[in-house]
Amino acid sequence: MQITYEQFRANFSVVMDHIEDACGKANRSASEVTLLPVTKNHPADAAVYAWRAACKSVGENRVQEALGKMGDADPCLQWELIGPLQSNKAKRVAESFSRVQTVDRAKIAKALDRYAREAGRTLRVLMQVNAGRDPAKSGVELEEADALLDVILSCESLSLEGLMTIAPLSEQSDVARRTFANLRECRDRLSLRSGLPLSELSMGMSGDLEEAILEGSTMVRVGTALFGERTY
Repeated sequence: MQITYEQFRANFSVVMDHIEDACGKANRSASEVTLLPVTKNHPADAAVYAWRAACKSVGENRVQEALGKMGDADPCLQWELIGPLQSNKAKRVAESFSRVQTVDRAKIAKALDRYAREAGRTLRVLMQVNAGRDPAKSGVELEEADALLDVILSCESLSLEGLMTIAPLSEQSDVARRTFANLRECRDRLSLRSGLPLSELSMGMSGDLEEAILEGSTMVRVGTALFGERTY
């Protein structure tokens, strides 16, 4: 681990202050926004640090990397997959992760449903939407979100809790803000259509956290600002 727990706590305080400031600008309570520490490319100590700071969940991008760390953290810590998922890893994910934020196509939804059912559990999921229309990003296209919604809702062992997106890389803050507004509007439409609250909006990272909160984010995913530069 490149940083000590004390350094992590200092970084954690800065990030939480940033969240609180952004919530103030949005006229929202800071309690409405959850910080998800992203432990990708950091050793298991990062997850231990997050748990000690009272974070209930951490985010990981790679399945195998996360599986290798889970045994070194508190068993009550929840692990969320925030990276792309291939169907050949769906079984391990359905068995071991608390939530999958990156359900972006019918094949993945059906595979997770099958393996969650075999494991005797209901798997919490988010639909990943390419709300910024960025060809470099994963996610279902906005126009195809309704069809994917129907597939996910037909999966009895999946519980759809909301939507997730990643904004395009841009130095212009209005690009991120428009992306996040698109996701919120998509959520509102799908919620009305399905009758479900779809209350989770996972959007915003270190560089666009404020824009995301202004547009209604309920979860921001932060890695480097907490743990420093990645170690591998």
